[in-house]
Amino acid sequence: MVAAVSPLTSWTFDPLQLTSLALIGLLYHRRVRTLAERGTRVEPWRLWCFWGGLATLFFVLASPVDALGEKQFLFVHMIQHIVIGDVAPLLMVAGLTGPILRPLLALPVIGRLRALGHPLIAFPIWAVNLYVWHLPFLYEAALHHDVVHALQHTMFFAAGALFWAAVLEPLPGPSWFGSGAKLLYIVVARVVGMVLANILLWSSSVFYSTYDHAARWGITPQSDQGIAGSVMMIVDSVVTISAIAWLFLKLAGESELRQRLIEEGHDPAQASRAVRYGRGEELASR
Repeated sequence: MVAAVSPLTSWTFDPLQLTSLALIGLLYHRRVRTLAERGTRVEPWRLWCFWGGLATLFFVLASPVDALGEKQFLFVHMIQHIVIGDVAPLLMVAGLTGPILRPLLALPVIGRLRALGHPLIAFPIWAVNLYVWHLPFLYEAALHHDVVHALQHTMFFAAGALFWAAVLEPLPGPSWFGSGAKLLYIVVARVVGMVLANILLWSSSVFYSTYDHAARWGITPQSDQGIAGSVMMIVDSVVTISAIAWLFLKLAGESELRQRLIEEGHDPAQASRAVRYGRGEELASR
């Protein structure tokens, strides 16, 4: 008789997932190297962010996190989804710049999809995607059908990448969407996420039948669902506090540099744009 494999030691090396991640990493590496050869080096912190995001994706898709979350515990599955839909996109988008994306944007279809990164489009896509995939019949479908599960993960990542692209702006965004507007954008998004987290945390009903089983490791289905809501709430809080702190510091620094450039005689609009996209000191040195 073949011994059952414990979820704690179960690593899943799905060829499609691994090939996709490897291809993304290869394309990124080649583009960064090409830019370096042309004298346009990508900042080391961006490289660390991108590779860190790719590594976290690999970990939650291939490690025992996947096996434990798919059938055993909702809260583990929630951790996986938060990484796929929030943490990894944030890190990987932080690793991107306009020059890195230029070959991709040159493709006709991709170029037209750039509009999806507009904050007034990216936000509703992210919010609707989050809630729709947590509807019980769709969530259960993803758990029991590999194709639906792959689509769910892809859409979580894509929506998260669009959401963070509007904030981090690897490509220029609308002029009105400055640091103050971004602050409001993140706070509203986190409130939207908190509502779903509270529904999971406080509901007396178990929403997903796959996790409605006898207690495992002393965790009942209702407790499991409550922990999942707590995990979502904690991560949302950490991300919100970190983003608010970053934006406040950024806003203060931008205001000071912008005022200095204007006092030096630079056009206010030009000064604002240069500061917003990290070229303020370059403008000041001219």
